[in-house]
Amino acid sequence: MQTVVAIYTGQGLADPLKKVFQELLPYIRLVNIIDDSLIGDVVRAGHIPDVVTRHLVQYYRHAEELGADVILNTCSSVGDVADEAVGMLGIPIVRIDEWMAAKAVASYTRIGVLATLPSTLEPTLRLVGRKANEAGREVQLVNGLAEGAFDALISGKPEEHDRLLLETAMRVASEADVLVLAQGSMARMEKALEEATGKPVLSSPRFGVEHVKAILEAAKDAKSSS
Repeated sequence: MQTVVAIYTGQGLADPLKKVFQELLPYIRLVNIIDDSLIGDVVRAGHIPDVVTRHLVQYYRHAEELGADVILNTCSSVGDVADEAVGMLGIPIVRIDEWMAAKAVASYTRIGVLATLPSTLEPTLRLVGRKANEAGREVQLVNGLAEGAFDALISGKPEEHDRLLLETAMRVASEADVLVLAQGSMARMEKALEEATGKPVLSSPRFGVEHVKAILEAAKDAKSSS
């Protein structure tokens, strides 16, 4: 049985992502590592502190010891750490948002990136820009920071979070061909934002699991043909 270890910096995405795994990869062993102190440290610092990097690398190594065939890094705010850690391990690390960013630049020119935290917005903008360069595509990135939405959510006001996100999406949609949701936890708003803005909306959880599935299937094919 192939094993995937998903690493979370918060609680909110674990259950929704488990459902995607059950749909697309029902026969794998899924192990979750959740440390919800990490995103708090990132938000307070406004960047990825060294202590968060150290802890994440420790979790990646722990995942390898658990027998992971693939590690899924589920937090876009710390995606840069996943990129840097790839060469340290003998197994793949998948950024949950990598295939989403690749899809956006392959299909659209004006890309609006929605986020509720600057610490998530900036890494996602960098990732989309890098994917555009790799693909030889010129794209226009539109900043979609929904200020105050994250504070509303952690204060127990999900309706206020959704209202601020929707207002930001409507503003950005006038300048963009597609809306990209920087945080996997925003995926629950995907359909509502599509209906309100009339623009396609991309979220990362399904893309991330599809990326993991492709790697696992390629490994299985390589093993069977050897």
